[in-house]
Amino acid sequence: MMQSSAIHSPFNAPNTISLVAGEGDAEIALNAFDMCLIQSGIANVNLIRISSIMPPKAEVIPLPKLPMGSLVPTAYGYQMSDVKGETVAASISVAIPKDKELCGLIMEYECVGGKKEAEDTVREMAKEGFEMRGWEIDEIISIAAEHTVEKVGCAFAAAALWYK
Repeated sequence: MMQSSAIHSPFNAPNTISLVAGEGDAEIALNAFDMCLIQSGIANVNLIRISSIMPPKAEVIPLPKLPMGSLVPTAYGYQMSDVKGETVAASISVAIPKDKELCGLIMEYECVGGKKEAEDTVREMAKEGFEMRGWEIDEIISIAAEHTVEKVGCAFAAAALWYK
């Protein structure tokens, strides 16, 4: 009997992506992170951290209501600090190729600094990633969050992917 050389996956490639961001402050770092997830709309799902590839032809859409407990592939960045008065930021971008058969790139960046710095940096990262591949960009979409620390602060930005 001949075996197929094709690799079959039980998983469908995600075909939608949503960019979200949030910020939070709490007594404990994990609670500050959780506040970011609450603000961004993805607190009640299980994030599976992924590297930074957007499947070809995936559509960028606003975050829908996700079923509680869902497993959600997510590229994300976050910055925490316990230095009162310090500003932290996180940003994420997705670069969409002109050639729709190619994948997109998701870039994340976090820093002690402001939202503008984080978003400018992550957009430049996306441009460089496309230049390294010799691909043309159709569009870059980005989002960022910043937070000035009161107790323990956190800024968070993510790209959540799923199959619709």
